[in-house]
Amino acid sequence: MRISDYDVVAEFCREIETYLCRKNDGHLIRVVGPSFELVSKWAEQGIPVKVACAGIDRYFERYYRNGPRRRPVKIDFCEADVLDVFDEWRRATGLVASRPSEVGSHQPAAGSRQSLPEHLERVVTRLSSARASGTISGEFDSIVDRAAAELDAARAKAGGVRGDARTETLARLGELDRAMIALARARLDEAAMAQFEAEADRDLAPFKAGMPADTFARARAAAVGELVRRHFSLPAIAFE
Repeated sequence: MRISDYDVVAEFCREIETYLCRKNDGHLIRVVGPSFELVSKWAEQGIPVKVACAGIDRYFERYYRNGPRRRPVKIDFCEADVLDVFDEWRRATGLVASRPSEVGSHQPAAGSRQSLPEHLERVVTRLSSARASGTISGEFDSIVDRAAAELDAARAKAGGVRGDARTETLARLGELDRAMIALARARLDEAAMAQFEAEADRDLAPFKAGMPADTFARARAAAVGELVRRHFSLPAIAFE
């Protein structure tokens, strides 16, 4: 590994360690030894820092759902969630189909695979929370209401939403997700969008070589959309 590459990896590990410390209410859990090797691999795979942090967030959300926190969380516990979120990010940006083996051999995090009603319940909860906190406002009401209607419809199907009905539901959720991101983008000024575009360029740099220009343009637009989503703490409404 060249010195410059080592510096990039070391900085990535420092950022992850700082974030993990904050998530652990200031309790310092060092990213050293085997943990450093693990997080270094994330950097070498091109996992953006914010994607890794979103994976850490996902582990913490599940950890808190299981009751009061018992001990500080080590970064090693978050590995499966980080790889899952990275896989989702690559699918969202069109970089790759969903094949977890391409991002390292791992098993899905326990409890990370949700049914459609569970997914929609989480979506509605997060949207309602964002609306209550003022993160999103009136123009998002129709998004929240439509997501809630999809949740009610999914719950009404005792055997689950299947066949053509499921295909149609997933298409509606994809459209709803794109509408939500478009609304969120409209709330940002040019400076904020320029910052997200620059960040998307950095995140995609490890994957750009050999990509056709139109493919990269689509990936860049999707990566910007994912940054907008995280800026407003919005859920992914689309479901696969």
